[in-house]
Amino acid sequence: MTPEEYISLYEKYRNGSCTPEETAQLMQHRDNFHLLEEEDVTVDEQLKGRIYNKIMQTTNGGKTVRLAGWWRAAAAVLLLVLGLGVLFTKNNTKKQLAVKENKTPAAASKPIKPGTNTATLTLADGSVITLNDAPEGVVAQTGSTAITKAKGLLSYTANSNGVANENALNTMHVPRGGQYAVTLSDGTRVWLNSGSSLTYPEVFTGAERKVVLSGEAYFEVSKNEQQPFIVHTDRADVHVLGTHFNISAYNDEGVLKTTLLEGAVRLSAATTSVLLAPGEQGLITGSRPGIEKKRVNVNQEIAWKAGYFVFRNNTIGDIMRQISRWYDVEITYRGGLPTGTFGGTYSKGKDLPELLNGLELTGLVHFKIEGRNVIVMP
Repeated sequence: MTPEEYISLYEKYRNGSCTPEETAQLMQHRDNFHLLEEEDVTVDEQLKGRIYNKIMQTTNGGKTVRLAGWWRAAAAVLLLVLGLGVLFTKNNTKKQLAVKENKTPAAASKPIKPGTNTATLTLADGSVITLNDAPEGVVAQTGSTAITKAKGLLSYTANSNGVANENALNTMHVPRGGQYAVTLSDGTRVWLNSGSSLTYPEVFTGAERKVVLSGEAYFEVSKNEQQPFIVHTDRADVHVLGTHFNISAYNDEGVLKTTLLEGAVRLSAATTSVLLAPGEQGLITGSRPGIEKKRVNVNQEIAWKAGYFVFRNNTIGDIMRQISRWYDVEITYRGGLPTGTFGGTYSKGKDLPELLNGLELTGLVHFKIEGRNVIVMP
């Protein structure tokens, strides 16, 4: 389905004139075009018009097309497949948003490339393997386990004829500007986000399967009722049998978030624990006691794994922490922290200046790039 066809079909859906077949087709392609939630489409008409014209310029070979009445559809559809990131804002003062039309300092700078599949693996004997430099195939053979690399995924395969050592711990470290995935010896698959590390045994042989996480990871745990799976962080533990969930436990974030997609998990911290159901998120903050539980849009929480930034009522500080990890840049604030909150979706596969220019369309924040330092200004 082309972007133009999707916009037309979405407008019919909003008007209630879609046939059942067209509705099914729309839902089938929904993830490719990432609809914004209705409450996020609150930008003023001037900004919506500019966004719409920019979309239509992209989809019509540079020719601007104006079609009255399509503003809401244009503002609701983000054409990520074309690399166009459109970012909306909410501002408590509801002031008119100004749109910068001149070339920004961010656009004039040398492009800073996005992150790649890069990580290091530290084996039980202390040796370190740089995975992005290692050739495809078996990168290590330790005791009863073969460790294999293939297209950004590391896999552990246990050999029943070998001698298993449950005390043999490995650590995968993903630096800023990187991402990587690993399939553990029990079949559990883990995706690690930038600036994260995971420590785990080469083979799970005890009464439980325990791993240690720092940063953010998405888990698809292989079910085994006789051997519970436990993720330990510095602020909480997550106990599961077999399920899909995401944990964000960065040290520079004020909150630990565990989001459940499938199955059930128990989130425990100090003397408190809660059971999460699919679609729920448990939050632990340093400023509030206990564990908060709420319903969330799980697709937004794992958008990083699919290759997108998704912002919903985020402050510029929230956004810049994500940007600094993925693009491996330093952030400097000049003239105070810009106010207002931002929402929108953007592909993580694009160069940094393209994302910054999208943010600058709001008129609430401006950027200057000096080397690998991003200066943020009101």
